[in-house]
Amino acid sequence: MATAMSHQSVGFSVSRRSSSSPYATISQPLRDSLSVATIGFKNHSSLSYTSRRNRNLYKTEAIASVSYHNTALSLSKNIPENSQNKSNEAALILIRHGESLWNEKNLFTGCVDVPLTEKGVGEAIEAGKRISNIPIDVIFTSSLIRAQMTAMLAMIQHRRKKVPIILHNESEQAKNWSQVFSEETKNQSVPVIPAWQLNERMYGELQGLDKQETAERYGKEQVHEWRRSYDIPPPKGESLEMCAERAVAYFEDNIEPKLAAGKNVMIAAHGNSLRSIIMYLDKLTCQEVISLELSTGIPLLYIFKEGKFMKRGSPVGPTEAGVYAYTKRLAQYRQKLEENSEVICS
Repeated sequence: MATAMSHQSVGFSVSRRSSSSPYATISQPLRDSLSVATIGFKNHSSLSYTSRRNRNLYKTEAIASVSYHNTALSLSKNIPENSQNKSNEAALILIRHGESLWNEKNLFTGCVDVPLTEKGVGEAIEAGKRISNIPIDVIFTSSLIRAQMTAMLAMIQHRRKKVPIILHNESEQAKNWSQVFSEETKNQSVPVIPAWQLNERMYGELQGLDKQETAERYGKEQVHEWRRSYDIPPPKGESLEMCAERAVAYFEDNIEPKLAAGKNVMIAAHGNSLRSIIMYLDKLTCQEVISLELSTGIPLLYIFKEGKFMKRGSPVGPTEAGVYAYTKRLAQYRQKLEENSEVICS
């Protein structure tokens, strides 16, 4: 396996997807991540990830944009193409959730919904401090509690002191009952949109098993293949390729339009769903992505401008002024926060 790739480099620019990518026809779209079969897929390791699915075949079930100008915090469909301004600049923050209870116990977790450990809570808080001066307009998380806890704990460290509010779209009643009717309150809130498409990859019959015991039972090579290959799923589970089908499709349809409209986005998700998105952003090959390692609770910053994603590494901390001078816009945002803080203190 290739040497693990570091994701701390600065200034790397990648173009947006191409709809004519050969990846669009690799496999049938993944309809339901919780009912997948053990299927092998052909590995095209020489190709980079640009667009993985045919738009006419695959339609995500998730909701796209958020409007604060309606009567309540509510969801609507994708931002129309004609409303997107390519001159807009936006920040994209990616955070892998903090340590979970099953991470601590060395168990395969996958889509099992377990919370953070005390250490994981601390990692989420520290992540929030690192991004406390970067603007955030909307947050996307998986439907799993460990990612949602990370998003909430990180956001409450932000210097704007906006309140993260989870939007419920599971039923009309849920939407109606969770409405906010104060414009002032809505302006002091940040919508949090859960999406199952951003869930961790489903580990099938390995979920809940001890990783060391599983290696002793099936053999280290077999378990390593299930965990680190691109296109070989564990029994009745997902491969990384299958996880990427849903995660990248959701990103393209729901998150990228927001960035194109100038909205600053934070995504709190999981190792494999984020690796899938980074594969798309950085145009990594199948072989490159399997050696990509993401630490828990360490935010990664991208700048989206003129249809391109520019990788900026990981913010060091709120006291590192240089981190926020990646662009003039971020520097101005930080300066405004400082000025507002001085007014409050005086």
